[in-house]
Amino acid sequence: MIIPLFFVAMVLSGCSERSAKQANPQVAVIPDGDTINIGAGNKIQPATYPVPLKNMFGVNSYEWNFEENPAAMNERTIYEPNMALIKSFSAMRHYMNWNKLENTEGNYTYNPTNNGSWNYDLMYTRCKQDSILVLACLKNLPVWMMDTYPANQRDDENVPVTYGADLTNPASYVVQARTAFQFAARYGYNKAVNPTLVKVDTRPRRANDQANQVKIGMGLIKYIECGNENDRWWKGDKATQTPEQYAANLSAFYDGHKGTLGNNSGVKTADPNMQVVMTGLATADVEYVKRMVAWCKVNRGIKRDGKIDLCFDIINYHLYANDGSVFTHKKATTGIAPELSESGSVADSFVKYANSLPNKPEVWVTEVGYDINPRSYQHAPAIGNKTVLETQADWILRSSLLYIRNGVKRLFFYQLFDAFPNKEEQYATSGLAENKKRRPAADYILQATKLMGNYNYVGTISQDPLIDKYQNGSKIIYTLTIPDQTGRVGTYTLELGSAKSAFIYKPVPGADMMTPTKLKVVNGKVTLQICETPCFLQVESK
Repeated sequence: MIIPLFFVAMVLSGCSERSAKQANPQVAVIPDGDTINIGAGNKIQPATYPVPLKNMFGVNSYEWNFEENPAAMNERTIYEPNMALIKSFSAMRHYMNWNKLENTEGNYTYNPTNNGSWNYDLMYTRCKQDSILVLACLKNLPVWMMDTYPANQRDDENVPVTYGADLTNPASYVVQARTAFQFAARYGYNKAVNPTLVKVDTRPRRANDQANQVKIGMGLIKYIECGNENDRWWKGDKATQTPEQYAANLSAFYDGHKGTLGNNSGVKTADPNMQVVMTGLATADVEYVKRMVAWCKVNRGIKRDGKIDLCFDIINYHLYANDGSVFTHKKATTGIAPELSESGSVADSFVKYANSLPNKPEVWVTEVGYDINPRSYQHAPAIGNKTVLETQADWILRSSLLYIRNGVKRLFFYQLFDAFPNKEEQYATSGLAENKKRRPAADYILQATKLMGNYNYVGTISQDPLIDKYQNGSKIIYTLTIPDQTGRVGTYTLELGSAKSAFIYKPVPGADMMTPTKLKVVNGKVTLQICETPCFLQVESK
């Protein structure tokens, strides 16, 4: 509820006075002369399913981010300086190259992997110990499969079948489905897997080499993703799958196409409770998912409860906020603030469709981010007196608030470290940390987690400024942001209802936590300045 009382807007020196309404017609600007009632009894846009804020703080990374010590490159133990950075995040999406698991056909290795000598058992165990959820993304072709393609068509991002296979037939994907079975049997929670079906390559590679051992039901992984951006249109037919082709692939991966591919194929065959996440779509088009569901209805049928027998548990896509378009393949020139992009409307379309399905699958977004190199078309610019790193931090934190507001259940940022430091190419400098230190974006995530990671999103009170309500038991915190990218600030009077005290928290680069500032509450009201960096208002009724 908005009650007229008082409003003053100010603009930083040298910044445009463009309003968020002008930047994005969908954002409703509070008119002059109004105040904002966020106290007891206020009417809000409610959250359909409350989600804790920490679910929005995942990160993409690789095994070498955990186990590669620059001073001892051949060691494979946890590198604690990097682990300290990784613990800033609630979840980790592991880019898991198939070639690591199955370096030669039918021979599976994990600890160590025959390719790279990585210790997956150690990495996953440490994540569980530190309460970091893992999404294992099985991607790319093993070299021996890639080599079945003509020399001029070899690419490890080709469709995961041997050359010439029928891409519409689930049986063509049986080799990948068997690898998924082995992974799920080892790292899932089902200890009753038939041990005669579980295989590892126990052959030592050299003298004194540690031998791989069969392990079942280690209870380390609950989520697995089938491929990364399997709709990669820019690589042509050899690498791009239509929705129907990918659904056939996923059906094999999910449960061996309803058990028809053998008792050693598919994730669910090994662990019925492991959750299968569909590939993160590069073109974030919900129509792709609708066509997958239509394929399932025809090729997997209807279950006894009347629901379509889907071959995924979680819907997933990628979207980078910029001034281009993934739908028309219009190339961007710059990153833009999440609220001014199509991110919200795209999330709405996916969540609305997911909720229309009988099983209401969760929607995840597993790649979002901004570069810091100004020559990348995905860069975050310096705004006013803020550096590029500070803008990146603002927009990363605001992305978390946007996606939870729009019903997405988990968010993963791209990525922990720069892929190619200083490179001008898109996505090369999206890292949230460097040189054993957090960048401001990771600082803000850690600080928000410590303050209110376990608070559930309840709903949205105001659109400009954006004010969201979070709750943890009887405790309440509001997030407040001006959804713009011009350096705009505003001074607002907030009606707190019966609140007796209030504290404001503001993110600070380089700090582990935010320091509260107590606000003066007069007749149930406080006046404070809000800007494009989210701040957090904690109210107390006693």
